[in-house]
Amino acid sequence: MTVGVLLLAAGEGRRFGSDKRRAQTRSGQTLLATSIAVIRGTGLPLRVCLRPGEAQLAQQAGLQPEEVIACARARCGMGSTLAEGVAQLPAWEGVLVALADMPAIQSLTYREVAAALTRETIVVPTWQGCSGHPAGFGADWFDRLANLQGDTGARALVRAAGERRTLLAVADPGILRDIDHPSDLART
Repeated sequence: MTVGVLLLAAGEGRRFGSDKRRAQTRSGQTLLATSIAVIRGTGLPLRVCLRPGEAQLAQQAGLQPEEVIACARARCGMGSTLAEGVAQLPAWEGVLVALADMPAIQSLTYREVAAALTRETIVVPTWQGCSGHPAGFGADWFDRLANLQGDTGARALVRAAGERRTLLAVADPGILRDIDHPSDLART
């Protein structure tokens, strides 16, 4: 089964106060480049949602043109970005939806979620009973993902999945750590 990663990186980072995708982590890389490096370490195919006109950001992050999805409705919120991204995916049978401001997720976690995914299921990683990212969606969920709107992500779909939702315990607290404020960068 072909599973890839869709990295949502088209947000404006309002809580951060500036473009957090360009913020430097302790490694000296940008936050976006750090998240991409982790995903590249998985061996899974990658697509990254950016706003239109961000070719320079994509190039600086080391992305190939075919890996970039320009999301014209990104300003409408995460749900709209996710919908546009899913609608433009190649012929994958599953997708892991990841957030660019979560660089602490381990490569192994991406691989574990991908391995647990089927066309019919949603897989959500958990650490100490708390749900995190990346969430995996089998192809049967793509039409519903492609119809999301506004700032509401796929949380309602995950809740409604019932028996088709798998909670996967992982040994990775990074699935819960996002970067919302400049002080959060000290943890990366």
